[in-house]
Amino acid sequence: MHIHLVDGTYELFRHFYALPTAQDATGQEVAATRGVLASLLSLIEEGATHIGVATDHVIESFRNDLYAGYKTGAGIEPALRSQFEPLEEVLAAAGFRVWAMVEHEADDALATAAETAAADARVERVVICTPDKDLAQCVRGTRVVQLDRRKRTLWDEAGVAKRFGVGPASIPDYLALVGDSADGFPGVRGFGPRTAAALLGRWEHLEAIPDDPARWQVDVRGAARLAETLAARRDDALLFRRLATLVRDVPDLGGVDDWHWRGPTPKFDAVCRRLGAPALRERTMRLAASSAAARSR
Repeated sequence: MHIHLVDGTYELFRHFYALPTAQDATGQEVAATRGVLASLLSLIEEGATHIGVATDHVIESFRNDLYAGYKTGAGIEPALRSQFEPLEEVLAAAGFRVWAMVEHEADDALATAAETAAADARVERVVICTPDKDLAQCVRGTRVVQLDRRKRTLWDEAGVAKRFGVGPASIPDYLALVGDSADGFPGVRGFGPRTAAALLGRWEHLEAIPDDPARWQVDVRGAARLAETLAARRDDALLFRRLATLVRDVPDLGGVDDWHWRGPTPKFDAVCRRLGAPALRERTMRLAASSAAARSR
């Protein structure tokens, strides 16, 4: 059994900027919503059977209470923002398990689901479908991997180390030092990817890095200045690490059996009519029939 975990918010953004505009009969923008549904149907056509989709029902989360500069929904184009809730409705009607996050973020749901799936002995592989660097912390060996579906690039644990210069366990520390502009925290001034990777490759976590740069045992330019900066901003770095660390115990996600796609719900016909997507309806019904036949064999 392979489990596919999809970042629905990332997919909505990706399709919004990739597809030409399209409206339903009421004038509601729906192109990205249609695109995400089509993308998930492609995943099933490629052989996926168990799929969970995490979405940010709202952009803000508990992290906004921890750090005032953390990302918000400000600046999101109205035509994109207006598709957040419809996307959740469409995917749920199509039979996908949707986790709409309010207090937590979609990434937290994906991290929790990956943990749940990896603990199930029946699961051969967990595929986290997003290129988001935050999710690299969830990769484990070759069993829990990360996939950029657009570029068809897959990262296992060795791939994460090659991509960032550190292993999955150090990703939150790495992001704390270099910053994450997408999430709205700046990192620690002076620490670029190469320096952060060198230090964390040796010491793994922030609190293990010695205050004395003579003990760093890595060759980095301006070590004395960087050590002084890190000492002065260590509390900030630890806060940024907390922001970058994904929650692994989001409640009410269910288990792998709940994520088995068995076809659309009775609401799907009406949703497709409203979406103006008869071809997607036919495609979904055809896949549902194939899936049912496979289960009966």
